[in-house]
Amino acid sequence: MTKWLMAMAGAALLTAVPAQAGEAHVGLAKGDVLIRLRAIYVAPNERSGSILPALPGERVGVDDSVMPEIDFTYMLSDLIGAELVLATTNHSLRGRSGATGGIGKIGSTWVLPPTLTAQYHFNPHGHVRPYVGAGINYTIFWNENASDGLETAVGPTTIHMADSFGYAFQAGLDVDISKRVFLNFDIKYIDMQTTAYLNTTALGRQSVHVNIDPIVVGVGLGMRF
Repeated sequence: MTKWLMAMAGAALLTAVPAQAGEAHVGLAKGDVLIRLRAIYVAPNERSGSILPALPGERVGVDDSVMPEIDFTYMLSDLIGAELVLATTNHSLRGRSGATGGIGKIGSTWVLPPTLTAQYHFNPHGHVRPYVGAGINYTIFWNENASDGLETAVGPTTIHMADSFGYAFQAGLDVDISKRVFLNFDIKYIDMQTTAYLNTTALGRQSVHVNIDPIVVGVGLGMRF
């Protein structure tokens, strides 16, 4: 009887192992790669200096933007992950006071802010997994263009915006909807600033320092590999 039970247990074990090997584990494990595709809303918390030297009372701001984003996380352990965020967003530059405030949109720029964060994942083996993270950001401003309204007021104008290096904080939540696919909710604060240089026909070279410091809210789907 004992031998028969042992044989039955062994057969059950041999049957179970292949079945389990083909199944995705629950939650996170070292070596997992997470890929998320999000829709993000970028809301700058702007603080602007004056446009100098010709327009000391003039200030500028940066409009909100909504764009898609993709990010990749590699799990260094069950609890610790490294996330790289790749996205580019388009923003309008607007005068906030004085003559440029009357013009409204004075230009536009594309923003490429690759951000690398180290994440701590709570409840890594559960179906609902909150996380927090901190890291660094390098922002590249590209394809800057002056608006027709600005060029009508001051003549042909070129705009250049200096790149930015700063820190980033994040918090988020992954919620499983299948063994490999999950919903993601994410929020980040990015330390971002720039100096915008305006080369104008009528006023010559002007500059203004802007702290952008956006809050980035994202919602999307992820997949674990």
